[in-house]
Amino acid sequence: MNRFAWLIAAALAVAPSASAQNAPPQAAAPVQGRTVAEEARKVLAANYVVVDRRPALDKALADGIASGRYDNVGPGELAERINADLTAVAHDKHLNLRYDPPRAPPPGAGPAARGGPPDEAAFLAQARSLNHGIRDLRVLPGNVRVMNYTGFFWTGPESAEALDGAMKFLMGGDAAIIDLRGNGGGSPEAVQHLARYFVPPNTELVRFHMRSDPVTSSSTGAAAPALGMWPKDKPIYVLISGRSASAAEEFASHVARFKFAPLVGETTAGAAYRNELFRLPGGFALSVSVGRPEIPGVGDWEGKGVPPSIAVPVDLAQARALQEIYRAMGKAKPERSADYEWMAAAQGGLIAPAPLARAPEAYAGRYGVRTVSVEKGGLAFRRDGAMSVVLVPLGPDLFGLENEPLQRIRFPVEGGVATGIEVLNANGSVASYPKGPAR
Repeated sequence: MNRFAWLIAAALAVAPSASAQNAPPQAAAPVQGRTVAEEARKVLAANYVVVDRRPALDKALADGIASGRYDNVGPGELAERINADLTAVAHDKHLNLRYDPPRAPPPGAGPAARGGPPDEAAFLAQARSLNHGIRDLRVLPGNVRVMNYTGFFWTGPESAEALDGAMKFLMGGDAAIIDLRGNGGGSPEAVQHLARYFVPPNTELVRFHMRSDPVTSSSTGAAAPALGMWPKDKPIYVLISGRSASAAEEFASHVARFKFAPLVGETTAGAAYRNELFRLPGGFALSVSVGRPEIPGVGDWEGKGVPPSIAVPVDLAQARALQEIYRAMGKAKPERSADYEWMAAAQGGLIAPAPLARAPEAYAGRYGVRTVSVEKGGLAFRRDGAMSVVLVPLGPDLFGLENEPLQRIRFPVEGGVATGIEVLNANGSVASYPKGPAR
């Protein structure tokens, strides 16, 4: 399976090319619609991955030709009409015709040439510049390790080394989160490499159907990773969204099938098929689904996506995962249950903030070397010389610190206005600071 497959498929599924966006107005000169449609029939008959659907697609185009539906129209209108007919049959996000003159056949290429292969040197440079898709690695309170993984890049040993390094980092935590919310896809080889940490050796992961070719498959291989398998007693969560596509959806499918982590967030994009571009006469490019994955016993995710096991709005997915992690860690480590209870409550405040007991301005002011200010309709807390921290409402006149879950701020109030602050710590200590004059 080509290392570019799912990344290219995802990109084409969600965004038209620049030339397509700048297509000529509908009044453009008519093109030979019959010729374009006939060439599209040939391409689909030879390449469309769902073989049983080929006759219906062919009939839809043949009927359009016979009715004159494609005659005497401009290129933009022709593309719209052919796409409407194809969509009525296939409901395939990757199958579409675009007026795209830069992809017109070069001299002597024939009427339906394929687009050229990706530039591997450029791809390698891109993978390196993006750290093979590993956007960042972070340590959150409670030693929860997070990998923000934005693309399943695969260049061979370099990508393997990058993923192994990230997994070593995650394994050093007491729990972990893999964030795929912005992951648009990539390579099945990268999916396979990551899955080996969670799925036993010699396990079939996915089968690939390419045109009418024999089916191939991918498995976890004969041996576990050198670092070992992910410890079964260490919590791990995977975040997904509607922007998680193609290869990210394959990995999410493995998560769901083998149940090694909860999926948190929103249903994925539903872009399973691999596509290729075919150049047609008249400056048209036909995107055709030529391959599809099949999860054994499950099928594929085209058009429906992979649903989360914990459904929450995408921007709250990490907070919800952390809330679940802290609750589990509190049960596993009863000697620190109070700390983890505070951590979980802080995430709960982000998910469902308590209503303010009074207007934000009632809390604003100087409290020694500390300042509480109104920012974007909420409250921020800053110690002189330090960065501002968002205050998260937890109850009447009680707030959590977004990045300091083991501290809280309580405001004593008289006459509807705060007279000071109390800094509460999970260990039971309290420090009080009266309100002073504004600077």
